[in-house]
Amino acid sequence: MSRSSVCRCMLAVLAALLALPSAALAAGHRGGTFVTLATSNAGTADPQVNVSPQYWQLYQVTQDGLTAFRKSAGPAANSVVADLAVKLPRTNDGGRTWTLTLRRGIHYSNGAPVRPADVRFTFERLFKVHGPTAESFYGAIDGAEACLQNPATCTLDRGISLNGWTIAFHLTRPDTEWLQKLALPPAALLPPSVGVEEIGTDVSRLVGTGPYTWASYAPARQLVLERNPFFKAWAPAAQPDGYVDRIVQHFGLGAEAAVTQVERGQADWVADDLPADRLAELASRFSSQVHVNQLPAVWYFALNVNIKPFNQLKARQAVNLAIDRNELVKLYGGAQLAAPTCQVLPPGFPGYSPYCPWTKDGEAPWSAPDLARAGQLVAESGTKGDRVDIVVANDRVQKAIGQYILVVLFKLGYDPRLKSLPDGVQAAYVQNSRNHVEVGLSQWHQDFPAPSDLLEGRLSCDSFVPDSDASPNISGFCDRTTVQPLMRRAVTLGLTRPRAADRLWRQVDRRVVDLAVWLPLFNPKQVDLVSRRVSHYRWSPQLHLIPSLLWVR
Repeated sequence: MSRSSVCRCMLAVLAALLALPSAALAAGHRGGTFVTLATSNAGTADPQVNVSPQYWQLYQVTQDGLTAFRKSAGPAANSVVADLAVKLPRTNDGGRTWTLTLRRGIHYSNGAPVRPADVRFTFERLFKVHGPTAESFYGAIDGAEACLQNPATCTLDRGISLNGWTIAFHLTRPDTEWLQKLALPPAALLPPSVGVEEIGTDVSRLVGTGPYTWASYAPARQLVLERNPFFKAWAPAAQPDGYVDRIVQHFGLGAEAAVTQVERGQADWVADDLPADRLAELASRFSSQVHVNQLPAVWYFALNVNIKPFNQLKARQAVNLAIDRNELVKLYGGAQLAAPTCQVLPPGFPGYSPYCPWTKDGEAPWSAPDLARAGQLVAESGTKGDRVDIVVANDRVQKAIGQYILVVLFKLGYDPRLKSLPDGVQAAYVQNSRNHVEVGLSQWHQDFPAPSDLLEGRLSCDSFVPDSDASPNISGFCDRTTVQPLMRRAVTLGLTRPRAADRLWRQVDRRVVDLAVWLPLFNPKQVDLVSRRVSHYRWSPQLHLIPSLLWVR
């Protein structure tokens, strides 16, 4: 064969390879088990009740809503695409009514077909099972108010109308983030066979339409996701097929031991925050396996504005001025893991603009504490000597942060007491106003990329539920004069004038910072460590690590 003939043959082979469909090329990466490690389980497997990032990461590959966030890396992952809806729902009245067509031919992991009636059942169940997002995210559905008052008899026949495969949501007020809220796990479709009792650990009741399904869940030991035999990739941007065959999460190992197992190739990923004292080792010896990402998140102390001493504005301002945020960053793990902040909205988030009145220089970025001015404000507030309970979780980092705040409050002349509780208990305890917590440590991670998720979800009048373990507005803050109207106007403008809406959210952010409702600490970063056998790592600000897209050798 001549040299020219050989070249033509090689070019033909190369052209044939390039012409292969992407699915065929990806087949070579299909298979294997992705093994993850977590210190403990995250509670119930019910996607309408559990709002932990640990399990929301898994729901993204087991459950589907009418819409979804694009499963891709980078900023594109914040965009919403159609999922179980044929096209993105549309509105013709400024966001009060949203209409869509449900896809035909989709089946749950138990083989049952997805039907239009499942949409109404899903949202009625959300209220009946007392989902923590029922009011804050889906309370605008017509009929939701009655469902909140009497969950057992909840009916949404006015709020969700069915006409064949056409479905319409009727809201009592415009909601410009409705497409994003439909993409969240609590809105993922479920059939009536699931029942209205909380699923707990009985994952035989949990069905979904994603590429994986919950196969088993032993809370003291592990959970296992396996391939859904009825899955088909109807909308790859919303829900692509998965590469690995199984996803396993083991419980019980501390973060130190978990990191060691991943380094040795005995596991593939650590679900918990990595220990700060291991970061230098990871950077020098395992740099190709480490991925650092800026989280749309904030750690903060909620200051109870309804009881002494922080019902006084000057007392709240004093604490904001007195803390050394760089010291708190060190306690969290250093500058490679976090950056100090004075405000509610995180950097890069819609509506964000740097703002920091609580620093020695009086403007962003934060530079240093001002203890002299803080002490003067305490004296003017008349709160010196008041008792202050500080409630944190009992992990090493939170206890250290709590101890630091205790020392600062003591220097300011208060009578501080530190209480540390198990993580799951602490979150509910600080939310319940009946417990009279003056200072509660909390953190927010993006549910969806809109300022309302944080500002309205954590600081609106509606987000404060007295005497409830599910009250995300820990401060009990409600400003019906200025902040609440601004939030309503911003939400209304979001659909037609998003830039104008962002300007209003910026005003809300600065207003609540001026009122010192929170004691913002820092914006964290996420460091992912994966094993050597993992490649094709993909991370998004909305979904974080996307397990279905990983290749495992």
